[in-house]
Amino acid sequence: MSTIIRKAQVTSFGDHTHVSIVKAEIPAPVAKEVQVKVLYSGMSGADINMRMGTYPMQKKAPLTLGYCLVGRVHVNGPGCSKFKPGDLVVCLSIYDAEADLANLPEKFLISVPNGLDLQQAVAMTLDWNTAYGMVNRCAKVSKGQRVFVHGLSGAVGHATFKLCQLNGAEVYGTASESNHAALREEGAIPFVYSNKDWIMAMNAIGGAHAVFDALGFESWDESFSILAPEGGHLVGYGGNLNMLQGGETRSVAPAVVKLLARNLVPFCPNKTTFFYIARDSSHFEAEVKACFDLVLAGKIHAPIKKVWTMEEIPEAHRTWTQTKGVGSVLIKIADDVTA
Repeated sequence: MSTIIRKAQVTSFGDHTHVSIVKAEIPAPVAKEVQVKVLYSGMSGADINMRMGTYPMQKKAPLTLGYCLVGRVHVNGPGCSKFKPGDLVVCLSIYDAEADLANLPEKFLISVPNGLDLQQAVAMTLDWNTAYGMVNRCAKVSKGQRVFVHGLSGAVGHATFKLCQLNGAEVYGTASESNHAALREEGAIPFVYSNKDWIMAMNAIGGAHAVFDALGFESWDESFSILAPEGGHLVGYGGNLNMLQGGETRSVAPAVVKLLARNLVPFCPNKTTFFYIARDSSHFEAEVKACFDLVLAGKIHAPIKKVWTMEEIPEAHRTWTQTKGVGSVLIKIADDVTA
């Protein structure tokens, strides 16, 4: 039996005017699917790139955005028994989280432990999980290293900063100047991205042992230039430079190929990786749960930059590059009336 829901729909690719809140039917979940009542959806650069039609291998429009969510199990589809109605879960949904209800594969749902705040839960599922994998599994950041993070005040960038700091690294990076004072108080050494002073400054102190760069394109070339001469690791992800600068849309694929091709240079001490998370990866659930544990232990806390309502989603897209503050951006879909 189908149900009428609200959802945010990208009618065609383009600017914020292509996003609207509509009413539509959602069918009952099919075999191996669970229907989840969404409480919060995350909002990230992936959603912006999908709206523009530049996200790798994305669906065609019309589509509903929302890369991750926290919610309560509403209805189990045939053959589903892992969760019961009312159970609190998170999911890397990729699509469809900006809606009252979402039908999701049961195998991708992860239980939320008792005592974990809803906003923290959804922030950990995408933003902090991405950072955790980059810092601990990919770059293996350790005590005493120098790391450089682009976008220290962004959702993934700030998470990367705090996890590197937790591992004992000295953290440098770029951020809007309005956030520099707050970042210094937290222990980072921030630079303005646009004037490129950070390139000379990092090389003057011996370079970075790890650089985390979500900007892509030409920025990956600049980031490679500040790696420590004895060997460093450039971790590229995202590819958000063009979107943030409001330029013409272009594919990140050639930049990724160029980034990875640097590993083919003989005798080069530096390494490059293009990092992404996949919900069917053997690492995914374990790393989400590791983030949950760090929150519950009081070792990390995701700052929330902004919480929008579903009706405000078009405005969230319009003002994406203008939102001040540090941390994750969330969409509140509904109150948790069963809590």
